Amino acid sequence: MTEAAETTAAADPVAAFISTTLAEHPVVLFMKGDPDQPKCGFSSVVVQILDHLGVEFVGVDVLQDERLRNGIKAFSDWPTIPQLYVKGEFVGGSDIVREMFSSGELKPFFAERELLPAA
Repeated sequence: MTEAAETTAAADPVAAFISTTLAEHPVVLFMKGDPDQPKCGFSSVVVQILDHLGVEFVGVDVLQDERLRNGIKAFSDWPTIPQLYVKGEFVGGSDIVREMFSSGELKPFFAERELLPAA
């Protein structure tokens, strides 16, 4: 996390929640709905890709709190949801995750970080 993000987290409870969530879970998907019931097609696509790869992840429903929905966009400086984070780093939204999956980049990305299930 950048120094600016740490300062923001200290002053803003939403940023603090985001920072804590990212610190506690290796793979986090900020999404609309939850992994069992995505509430938008873009969130659903990322859930399906992660499930297909067998990656364990935590889904955070941004529709539960408008402050969180806006806060995650400010935190990442990314305008859309869903947003995938791996080991605290922003990976991207639905289009980026789908492109990485289609090009074959996503599986090695998770493998290098030891986040795929044992074969």
